[in-house]
Amino acid sequence: MEEKRESLRTRVLKTGSISFGGAAISCVVRNISALGALLEVQSPLGIPERFILVVPSDQLSRPCHHLEV
Repeated sequence: MEEKRESLRTRVLKTGSISFGGAAISCVVRNISALGALLEVQSPLGIPERFILVVPSDQLSRPCHHLEV
């Protein structure tokens, strides 16, 4: 399968959180690049379209938007 992303993603396995409106949902970051990330969650219910991805081990806090696949 040909990779069509603008920016290559790096495989990782890091804990993170999806933060919004004073709440947070735990997630696992499976891959990440300057333009996107693959997040794994128990359930996508309740995740808003726009949120902040927080990855404490990388001191990362990045605004994101949810894309349904």
